[in-house]
Amino acid sequence: MFKHFGGSMLFTLVALTLGGWYGWELTGSVNGALGILWICAVLAVLEVSLSFDNAAVNASILKDMDPVWQHRFLTWGIAIAVFGMRIVFPLVIVMIAASLGPIEAVKLAINEPSKYEAILNDAHIGLMGFGGAFLGMVGMKYFFDSDKEVNWIGVIERPLAKVGSIDAVSIGVMLLFTYLTSTMLSDPDALTFIVAAIAGLLTFIVVQIVNHILEAPTPTTGQVAKAGFGAFLYLEVLDASFSFDGVIGAFALSNNLFVIAIGLGIGAMFVRSMTIFLVNKGTMSEYRYLEHGAFYAILALAAIMYVNTFQHIPEVVTGLIGATLIGIAFWSSVRWNRANPNRDAHSADA
Repeated sequence: MFKHFGGSMLFTLVALTLGGWYGWELTGSVNGALGILWICAVLAVLEVSLSFDNAAVNASILKDMDPVWQHRFLTWGIAIAVFGMRIVFPLVIVMIAASLGPIEAVKLAINEPSKYEAILNDAHIGLMGFGGAFLGMVGMKYFFDSDKEVNWIGVIERPLAKVGSIDAVSIGVMLLFTYLTSTMLSDPDALTFIVAAIAGLLTFIVVQIVNHILEAPTPTTGQVAKAGFGAFLYLEVLDASFSFDGVIGAFALSNNLFVIAIGLGIGAMFVRSMTIFLVNKGTMSEYRYLEHGAFYAILALAAIMYVNTFQHIPEVVTGLIGATLIGIAFWSSVRWNRANPNRDAHSADA
């Protein structure tokens, strides 16, 4: 266990030490330092609870990737996840929303954190639209698959698989739910939401095009390209979409850019460790329905992001829904393995 989580534990120790020092520098008191330290710890737990389904989905994709690109995702990818999504991404949103340069955005985050928080919160509807649409397409791609042979909840999954051969059925469903959600919003917010959702949908399509282009091995790219860059890009956008809720939700506890980065960074490191653990142990291959649970969790998160545009759902509830779906899928897999000891976990339904 330490082999997989030791690095994250060490990172946590260093990050919390940094958080305590920053709290002391910021407040000049022990109580102030302990308060900052506590917020960092709570943010880390929040991020892990929200991202377990992220780790499960990452593992389901990574297990089929070329080892070279697996390593790149687990090294470069974590740098992008910790530094890019937890620090740079909120700054970019503020830069765009307030028409600021990068230096001005950093100064705003440091000197006027309340204003920085307000600007980022104003971008909430757009972020939920983009992330919800992208994750919704990811989830539906898994279930709208005419070649899918293993079903967990057959009464739901078999009909979806049957219509999976119809071109663009998932796009039609996504557009329908986007329109229905937009009717719950005021006209300006509805326009923002629809534009962001279409951007998320188009991003998904672009990533699929990249995957398709790299599908056929060539003398210069070969199998590494086939299972490499396209999947890497797909995972990075997927990670970003998963992060939206955590980044926005973090402002309920603190509007300090550095405190949020420390807390969410710890959580992101543990998500990486969970991903490596699931890949190395072959967990996704050993448990028949675990992948199903992860993709149900993705659809649930996509739906929650849409609902969050007009009705706030606490982050704790979001995390519990994902963890519960994966937990039930795991238990169903254990039961299936016990009832079918001599069958492969991914053999087709009888």
